[in-house]
Amino acid sequence: MKAVFYPASERGHANFGWLDSYHSFSFGNWYDPAKVHFGALRVLNDDHVTGGAGFGLHPHDNMEIVSIPFAGSLTHKDSTGTDGIIRTGDVQIMSAGSGIRHSEYNASKTDPVNFLQIWIIPKVRNIQPRYDQKSFDLAARAGQWQVVVSPDETEGGVWINQDSRFALTRLDVGQEISFTPKFKGNGVYLFVLEGSAEVKDARTPALGRRDAIGISGADQFTVQAGSESTELLVIEVPMLS
Repeated sequence: MKAVFYPASERGHANFGWLDSYHSFSFGNWYDPAKVHFGALRVLNDDHVTGGAGFGLHPHDNMEIVSIPFAGSLTHKDSTGTDGIIRTGDVQIMSAGSGIRHSEYNASKTDPVNFLQIWIIPKVRNIQPRYDQKSFDLAARAGQWQVVVSPDETEGGVWINQDSRFALTRLDVGQEISFTPKFKGNGVYLFVLEGSAEVKDARTPALGRRDAIGISGADQFTVQAGSESTELLVIEVPMLS
């Protein structure tokens, strides 16, 4: 197992007033040559948007873009004709493909929204742009992995144009859980949403809130929650050069 520790304190940071964003990988005006991507995982932004504010209409192409709200809701519009609300417990994906334009705003005029914006390098370029969104039962991830993004639609997640999977779990104090990548050779980026955790045999520091660890060369690994209730996100991706 190869493991790389990504402390939350070393993330990039941009605060525009209406948007307070932390970047796990190089983004916008923040560039770190050691943090350009982890395999096919290109962007992981931890965004906080004030009430009534958001991202106006803008283009993307050839990127799989996932949004996961953890507090509040987003309104979404795009050039596929989609117009709706992404709520806490939902997961949204856009396959930008040959080109898509979209906007995302805080659905509340007063309360902030916190969501992760995640970009995955696609498997096939220039596909027809597509959109998908699904609501998930938060209780169903207690003590087990809840797959929310997968190219295998039988797993219950939204479909992605890549051999990549996202899964979420909530662990009690000291509880252990193992994760097995679906695709041989894939790496896994483990991100602590809340609480603390330790990856067995990784020989890295214990992980606190918003810390992460990139794991490659492992057929399986085990995570143990720390001294508090812990929420985790795993992102399984091909290890592109």
